[in-house]
Amino acid sequence: MYDIRIINDLEQCRDIWDRTIPQETVWDIWEFRACFQKHFQRPACFITAENSGGPVEILPLSWIEESQRYGYFPGETWQDKTWLEQNRIPSDNAILCNMLDSCPGPYYLRYLLPSSGPVPQNNCVVDEIGYLFRPADYDYDIENYFQQFSKKSAKNIKREIASLQARACFRYDDISDFEHLIQLNVNNFGDSSYFYDRRFRESFREIMHYLNEKGWLNIITVIINSEIAAVDIGCVHQGDYTLLGGGTNRNYPGVAKLINLHHMQRGCREKFNLLDFLCGDFSWKQKFHLTARPLYLLSNCSSENHFSENMELRGAEYVE
Repeated sequence: MYDIRIINDLEQCRDIWDRTIPQETVWDIWEFRACFQKHFQRPACFITAENSGGPVEILPLSWIEESQRYGYFPGETWQDKTWLEQNRIPSDNAILCNMLDSCPGPYYLRYLLPSSGPVPQNNCVVDEIGYLFRPADYDYDIENYFQQFSKKSAKNIKREIASLQARACFRYDDISDFEHLIQLNVNNFGDSSYFYDRRFRESFREIMHYLNEKGWLNIITVIINSEIAAVDIGCVHQGDYTLLGGGTNRNYPGVAKLINLHHMQRGCREKFNLLDFLCGDFSWKQKFHLTARPLYLLSNCSSENHFSENMELRGAEYVE
């Protein structure tokens, strides 16, 4: 038998999060999400299922004022939708139903992991598709990966990349290059860039410093003709390499392929579990034969189209 409670105090929420959420990915870490909480300041609403020993499950929500609905904690938004991926919901269907019944308002929960609970059952639909590169699938050999392509496509990609690589040099983990990343992204997408939003930009800055302190930060900068051609920011946590954001200089067509392949070569060389290129399909991910992984949406907002209405710009910095 479980008691359902609602917790609003952020420190209590943190304590319950740390006791109930498995720390398997960077998305599971409270401090990582707290970087967004600091700048978006959404009121927390953690619905808990407790027995005599304390909380056993949580449904961590945040109230998003402008959309008048609850989103997954910390409720960071870009174009009115939350951004953080790989969100977890309770694994027991009966408990989840009781928690959702106790939610004090409409909810719209995105990017739910298929392994975290009863999805795609329980009114869940596919929200977006995430894209992964798994080096072990190719015996950690990038040439094995190229066997997926036709000979003509592989030859064209290699030729284009070789031409750029002959003029390029790489710089690693220079924190000052974060400013170049922002500028490149905003130059390309204007107010459609999530870095255009000060809250989002400063949240990312907090994340960068947090990851740097933990020794997980990766910033890769491509320089061509003494000019910044591309910058990516990501992290390596427990063998998973996650690419969080980036920007490219459109004066250098093809530089997106160069930096993406650079990540993949590193993944093979260092034998990472996976490289996560996040959700959002901008053609290059499918063309690069990345592994698709659906993430799910759970909502009681009947007026909403449960499927994504707009292509998101995460990864769009790679479009040429």
